[in-house]
Amino acid sequence: MNAESDGRHGTAETGPQVATGGDAPKREPVWGSRAPRFIKRSRPLHLSWQVGVFIVGLGVVGLGVVLLPLPGPGWLVIFAGMAIWATEFVWAQLVLAWTKRKVTEAAHRALDPRVRRRNLILTSIAVVICAVAVSAYVWKFGVVMPWKIEQ
Repeated sequence: MNAESDGRHGTAETGPQVATGGDAPKREPVWGSRAPRFIKRSRPLHLSWQVGVFIVGLGVVGLGVVLLPLPGPGWLVIFAGMAIWATEFVWAQLVLAWTKRKVTEAAHRALDPRVRRRNLILTSIAVVICAVAVSAYVWKFGVVMPWKIEQ
């Protein structure tokens, strides 16, 4: 029985379906290609589709890597490229699912009052250290504007 005919999984047109059974309905992930049915029917067309999706995703991920050291949303663009790949490739779907799980866990940890208090204390200590360092520098060397430097 394939994913299109067993009724629990969605298709490219309908999206994921709700599984029946148990106390609460659960969404099961749809793994694999989300290409339209007419593309999946022809092996050469589907392979061409996958190559095209891979190239577009590679371009977006490459742009994200270039944006990492530059001012711009590098990680956001990289994850957008991964989402493009996830429309066709299970490995990208698994990477995105793992990333989503880790981000959710980190968000829950960050909302913990003890962790927030610790982060606030560490940030305050870092700010005080930076203020002391800047004050010591200004006290020792004074404030000299770059356009008034005597050579």
